[in-house]
Amino acid sequence: MSHVVVTGSQGFVGRALVERLLRDGLNGTPVTRLSLVDIAFDAAHADARVRQVGGSIADAGVRARLYATPVDAVFHLASIPGGAAEKNYAQGRAINLDATLGLLEDLRGQAVAGRPAPRFVFASTVAVHGEQLPPQVDEHTLPAPALSYGAHKLMGEYLVADASRLGWVEGCSLRLPGVVARPGDGAGLMSAFMSQLFWKLAAGQPLTVPVSPGGVAWWISVGACVDNLLHAACVDPQRFNARRSYQMPVLRLTIQQVVDALAERFGADRRALVSYAPDAFIERLFAAYPPLSTPQAEALGLAHDGTVQQLITRAMAD
Repeated sequence: MSHVVVTGSQGFVGRALVERLLRDGLNGTPVTRLSLVDIAFDAAHADARVRQVGGSIADAGVRARLYATPVDAVFHLASIPGGAAEKNYAQGRAINLDATLGLLEDLRGQAVAGRPAPRFVFASTVAVHGEQLPPQVDEHTLPAPALSYGAHKLMGEYLVADASRLGWVEGCSLRLPGVVARPGDGAGLMSAFMSQLFWKLAAGQPLTVPVSPGGVAWWISVGACVDNLLHAACVDPQRFNARRSYQMPVLRLTIQQVVDALAERFGADRRALVSYAPDAFIERLFAAYPPLSTPQAEALGLAHDGTVQQLITRAMAD
């Protein structure tokens, strides 16, 4: 792959993906041009292969700059997260839905010019399932989003599948679970407590979490998440299901199991640092997940971390 585009490249998963693309390439092929887009960049990238495009992907002019050179693969990670999208519907729709359609439609020119359809990997979310989950979720469970964020992401999945049918892209959507361990305070993310558990307890700092110790979540490390994103861009498209959409495999763990594993890693005193102040809404959305069966995703080659200790190792690798 010679030209790869990453939206949301300054985000948590985006930064890890960019590092891997520059180091390992894609499907064994070095990346010769990597176009990154985000609202702003901390500094110019040191690698000469990187081109940074500042601005919103809702801006057609920004997208035109990204696609000025024919594209081989797009990783669409940019989004307005759930809490922020609920507070500002217009902004959430502009980025989470309208810009996704724009990114796909703007690639029609490559098909008209007779160039191969680029790979398009869309970062969807488990939020498409909503808060009223059945006793077990599998790959045939019908989505029922409870937030605009989840609704727009589900619409994005359909847009990716339709654009693939039309020959604009070879697309695949992956539903991301709670990806850990995001640094910082996670402003705008109602699920921020999942990552803060790792960093706070590693540093020996107290933390109050908005769910109960028996709350159950779906977990994946940023390293395993990036593995899956890269794999989705390389797998034979003939193997995709008709929806071109997959739930990433996960580890299903209670908050207490994660705390216990962190205490095993960093010291038994860490357990006493955690206090609980359950918020019923957050618990329903992020800590009431039933068992999840993903045989199609696993047959495609997608995977979770394997063990809770491996989750901790890969989540905190940086």
